[in-house]
Amino acid sequence: MTATTDGSTGALPPRAPSASDATAEKTDLTAARRATARATDHLLALQDPAGWWKGDLETNVTMDAEDLLLRQFLGVTDPKLTEAAARFIRGEQSADGTWATFHGGPGELSATIEAYVALRLAGDAPNAPHMARAAAWIRDRGGIASARVFTRIWLALFGWWRWEDLPELPPELIYVPKWLPLNIYDFGCWARQTIVALTIVSAKRPVRPAPFALDELHADPRRPNPPRPLAPVTTWDGLFQRLDRALHVYHKVAPRRLRRNAMRTAAQWIIERQENDGCWGGIQPPAVYSLIALHLLGYDLDHPVLRHGLASLDRFAVWREDGARMIEACQSPVWDTCLATIALADAGLPADHPQLVKAADWMLDEQVLRPGDWSVRRPQLPPGGWSFEFENDNYPDIDDTAEVVLALRRVEHPDPQRVDAAIRRAVRWNLGMQSRNGAWGAFDADNTSRFPNRLPFCDFGEVIDPPSADVTAHVVEMLADVGRSHDPRTRRGLEWLLAEQEPSGAWFGRWGTNYVYGTGSVLPALAAAGIPASHPAVRRAVGWLERVQNDDGGWGEDQRSYQDKNRWAGRGASTPSQTAWGLMALLAAGERESQAVRRGVRHLVDTQRADGSWDEPHFTGTGFPWDFSINYHLYRQVFPLTALGRYVHGGPADAPLGD
Repeated sequence: MTATTDGSTGALPPRAPSASDATAEKTDLTAARRATARATDHLLALQDPAGWWKGDLETNVTMDAEDLLLRQFLGVTDPKLTEAAARFIRGEQSADGTWATFHGGPGELSATIEAYVALRLAGDAPNAPHMARAAAWIRDRGGIASARVFTRIWLALFGWWRWEDLPELPPELIYVPKWLPLNIYDFGCWARQTIVALTIVSAKRPVRPAPFALDELHADPRRPNPPRPLAPVTTWDGLFQRLDRALHVYHKVAPRRLRRNAMRTAAQWIIERQENDGCWGGIQPPAVYSLIALHLLGYDLDHPVLRHGLASLDRFAVWREDGARMIEACQSPVWDTCLATIALADAGLPADHPQLVKAADWMLDEQVLRPGDWSVRRPQLPPGGWSFEFENDNYPDIDDTAEVVLALRRVEHPDPQRVDAAIRRAVRWNLGMQSRNGAWGAFDADNTSRFPNRLPFCDFGEVIDPPSADVTAHVVEMLADVGRSHDPRTRRGLEWLLAEQEPSGAWFGRWGTNYVYGTGSVLPALAAAGIPASHPAVRRAVGWLERVQNDDGGWGEDQRSYQDKNRWAGRGASTPSQTAWGLMALLAAGERESQAVRRGVRHLVDTQRADGSWDEPHFTGTGFPWDFSINYHLYRQVFPLTALGRYVHGGPADAPLGD
């Protein structure tokens, strides 16, 4: 463009909408309404009679492999379960012999090792073609010695790896005061629960007889763990490597009474955090290590703690029609139910619809009304949050709490006083969990120490819980929805969000993949809090979403964006959930009439199945960025319905739109 003498750009004025444009828009709206109606019927049919929704939570085969290893260690193997797990694991193997951690992803060394060992336990011969391909690939990448610490711990339990060659984790860690670095509350709650149990396992160093050797998984069986030079002592890595060496020396000389008392204290800590359903934190990793730790301390398998713990793991199993058995790492009924409620309400279902009221009743019963680990840093804060799972009173989370409030406020409940009281408790709790920088993490306030990530032991993913843009955005949106847009704490959250926007115009997504999720979370929050669509941050985000929209009209982003954002941010095969996030962001930014929105809507309409559902094999959820990816099977239903509903009826921050 060239500037004119009056300072304008000389660009042509916007083209006036033509009759054909109006006809196309009306056609799109009609198709969107029909798709919305079909999706509404489909989602309503998925509700449990108790009022909740829950889709499968798919991760990777390490859950299934570790379930078999646990049963082998405890001596509770079952041929039917073993074969069902092996069937699932075999079905997930790639043509090159590897196992990935997300759909379409590259082979991952630790997952491939654990899957291979599990199949050997199930009776697969090492010279079978699928096993030989896997073993060769493992050797080419350094063998067992190059696997993550957790994988080598599982192998050490059977003598396939030396305990002396693992990082040390002393049970005396339980005594580190809360004000000192590396106390257990410096770790994120998921890591904390796992590490406390593993301190006992690390101290005991048990070895069960191995049913076979694993020489074929070493790059050089004569030197299974070749020495590696230490990092310079002037670096953090070098410092913590030398600390680990000192802890290995301490293991040999630790006072027996102190060690015995530390293990007893750790065991008591574990038992106090067992949930009513027998699990720990509602997630699989702490459960399996807690069972091993307590068993090593003399708790037999008939002890109520272990009996209920083992029974809880069976509830994480999803049996498929072909006889395969998949283990969920976690279950997501609270999250799925609040998202389903929001989707149905935004799609035009009457606010007093019986199924919405049923969902609200169930959510109200799930509010956590007792203190948990979060109260270590907020001892004076009354409880009032919601957790993610069926049973997890120790670890309610800020994200679920915000979304449940948004869901409850969309329902016309016959007991409004009960709803209002629950919302007041939740808002007070979420405000109290704000971190010092004005933002919100997922489970704890100010869980930002960088020391835990430096430990040689912690190579399994994110182990701290710093604030994130997506959680902060959901809290800001919730606070605006309850009339607190001008609360100074809300404004601090907004300021933090605006400062976190990346030069591209996008926001990083911590708990969903990735920049599409982060941006899809933040723009609705900005709109709800009164940030105008003309704001520069909003315009930059809109521009980024338009640039990364796929040719088919959808949006998609691969998990590899966490490792290489220059190549993968906003890039990947179009998926229903990510397309919906892009649409939700653009609709919040006032882009309803734009070509990007209309193309996105058409993509959802065109890819919808006849029964009103969508298919989504790709993983669009995040446990740990890159290290642990999730396919929430209900995401493919709730988010497209939300986006279509907001296109047809207007978003939460909009006045209802007519034809």
